[in-house]
Amino acid sequence: MRYSSDHKAETRERVLKEAANEIRAKGPDNVAVSGIMARAGLTHGGFYAHFPSKDALVKEAIGTMFADARARSDKIDADGDPRAVLRAYIDFYLSPAHRDRRDRGCPLPTLSGDFARSQPETRERFGAGVVGIATRLAAPLAKLGYADPDAEAHALLAQLVGGVALARAVGDAALSDALLADTHASIVRRYSLETAQ
Repeated sequence: MRYSSDHKAETRERVLKEAANEIRAKGPDNVAVSGIMARAGLTHGGFYAHFPSKDALVKEAIGTMFADARARSDKIDADGDPRAVLRAYIDFYLSPAHRDRRDRGCPLPTLSGDFARSQPETRERFGAGVVGIATRLAAPLAKLGYADPDAEAHALLAQLVGGVALARAVGDAALSDALLADTHASIVRRYSLETAQ
């Protein structure tokens, strides 16, 4: 049976979504093409109709990960008040729900270490995702009057990512919660967001 080009594109997107979830959950080195294809409802043999290699799939899935994360936080950008926008993003990012859903959350806390050892093209793709998030953070910071909103956004993003990464890494639930809460409180104080909701 012959399929339309739309069907092929939809199938490819389904594979990318499954790959993105698996890579976030397990890391790029611990995912198997056969498992991804099975979760997408396809056979392993069909993989090569869409991607030349697992490395190519991983590289493409990075864009899907960042697009998924952006879609889940797009409503944050809808509010025009920059303090409320920034506070909403910080509240979301440093939440226990975000910490506990590594397969659906921002790829930065989970995968930064993995992709630091990847091929240059993969690192460039991951870097583009970093720039995208930093740019979103810089917009409300610019409206709040920061002289160098890009530099401020980089520092803020590093603190957000580090807070979630550490909260995920520790085995003690109370310490994990404290890492999130203390990081959140520090950022809220620094940007005077106590009353922004």
